[in-house]
Amino acid sequence: MPGVRNDPRKRSNILLATAATGLFSYFVAALLLLHVLKPDYTVVDHMISDYAVGRFGWIMTTAFTSLAIGCLLLGIGMLRQGPPSWLGRLGAGLLIVVFAGLVVTAIFPTDLETAPSTRTGDIHALSFFVNIVAILLSAVSLGLSYGSDEYWRRRRGFALGFSALLIVAFLAQFFTLHRGAPYGITNRAFVAILMFCLISTSLWLRQVAIVRS
Repeated sequence: MPGVRNDPRKRSNILLATAATGLFSYFVAALLLLHVLKPDYTVVDHMISDYAVGRFGWIMTTAFTSLAIGCLLLGIGMLRQGPPSWLGRLGAGLLIVVFAGLVVTAIFPTDLETAPSTRTGDIHALSFFVNIVAILLSAVSLGLSYGSDEYWRRRRGFALGFSALLIVAFLAQFFTLHRGAPYGITNRAFVAILMFCLISTSLWLRQVAIVRS
């Protein structure tokens, strides 16, 4: 790709998207590893945040940090290469909000359901809701904005479809947030859909960065 080598801005845009993909992939790999390392945290009644508590908690902390930085890089990349409409800018900006929220999530571990409530756990819970609201608004805003840009138009239907799935997964998560409900399963379903959306968006962003002059 001689055009890429001769264009530092294009090269940096490709690097942003590639790095974001790598960081998101690390989050997925770390989370899968923790399911093996901590089998006592059953998927039915443990949310993924619980992996940050106890042995191997540092792995979940690095996973949240990786996810946060990935969202930051994706947000910057979308500001550079995404649709220039106000909806596109809003969606990209909200990814940067998610970055800030996830940094808080990483710094302040959750409280296990059986443990007493702490201020650290309360801060984690608040960041959880901020992150979810910001990511949902970002996904919908970006999906709606794609129709206005020739490089993103083909992705619009796909993005809006997965935005709808993300909203359904959030509702399932919300209505199971009580003892005795399978909130661990709905939490993982939401995270799985979210990670698919983030990784596929960063891969598409890389392609746009390559072909866009």
